[in-house]
Amino acid sequence: MKEARGPSWIALSDPDMSQAEIDAVNEVLQSSDVTSGAAIEAFEEAFAAYVGRKYAVAVASGTIGLMLVLNAYGIGADAEVITSPHSYREINHAISLVGAYPVFADIDYWSGVLVPEKAEAKISDKTKGMVVSNVNGHPAPWTAFREIADRNNLVLIEDSSEAIGSTYKDALVGSFGDCSVFDFSQPGPLVCGEGGIVVTDDQDVFMALRRYRSHRTDERASVVVGSAPAYRASMSNLAAALALAQLQRLDLILARRKSREYWYYEYVKSFEGIKDPFIGPDVTEVHWFLYIVHLGTRFSRSSRDSIVEDLAKEEIEAAAYSVPLHLQPHYFDLGYRKKDFLVTEKVADRAVVLPFHTHLTEDQIAFIVGTMKDASINVGAGAEIYL
Repeated sequence: MKEARGPSWIALSDPDMSQAEIDAVNEVLQSSDVTSGAAIEAFEEAFAAYVGRKYAVAVASGTIGLMLVLNAYGIGADAEVITSPHSYREINHAISLVGAYPVFADIDYWSGVLVPEKAEAKISDKTKGMVVSNVNGHPAPWTAFREIADRNNLVLIEDSSEAIGSTYKDALVGSFGDCSVFDFSQPGPLVCGEGGIVVTDDQDVFMALRRYRSHRTDERASVVVGSAPAYRASMSNLAAALALAQLQRLDLILARRKSREYWYYEYVKSFEGIKDPFIGPDVTEVHWFLYIVHLGTRFSRSSRDSIVEDLAKEEIEAAAYSVPLHLQPHYFDLGYRKKDFLVTEKVADRAVVLPFHTHLTEDQIAFIVGTMKDASINVGAGAEIYL
């Protein structure tokens, strides 16, 4: 049973909902189309326009979205897909779920994104694609990845599950991959319970995504149904109505999150040894998925865990940002071992996620940062914290 939390508990995430979302959900609940209906296509059309892509396919989750993409490109058994061990695990699990082999490459220490040169070094004659993530809202170096994909005839898949609203060279994330995958579960700024979407400019891929996702009831006798069995993986009409209402308020939600980011910056900058969040070359806007503190090298993983426990005692929810994929049981079974990706492991051991959502007050953020600083001094004897 989940531990009860008191009224002073500061949650890691808390969706920004308004009367508009409540009205949108009520309208669907009072209709005859809770499972399927007009809201799905309306959301797809609006999201494609928002990102600047021709087509969008709403799905049940980001994981399902990537599975459909891999199927659409014929990437499955015996194929290799290059990706990062430092990413949203539920997205990258899709590679194994379709029978392909995930080939990991290491990340950049500061941004957390996959390093192009390290990814290219992993390419073999079995490599069919790359899944590149905009980690924690920070865009990957897309110019370099596009060149690598074109040079090696690979499918470039963009994982934007953590980065809606961020821009690279003034272009929105979601506009760089052959297909791009988004996820709308917490703690992102656009939340619809569970759901995701895939965007692309390729009509053939779009049609394949639709076929693999689900079939309409009027297609019972269609040849398509027999040739391409579907996953039954559509987003529900109810979730789509909520997602559309959130999308229509997205600029406001992102602006509110920016104000909380600013407050964090104001309170941490006075502490010696704390640095501003890193933003890489050609990245023109970052909307952080989570607020992450990177501890100095004198801290160990156990020190990080102690800090998380100290924050919990003060009723602040915090967590380790990631457990490297290559150290998780499934990937260990595939042959990966500790020390295979040293940068990923170093970042993971010292990354702490702090509460980040639009309902945080300035006083709460001041309390969070102060508590974090005290906890880090207690366990690290004055070791530096890097943000």
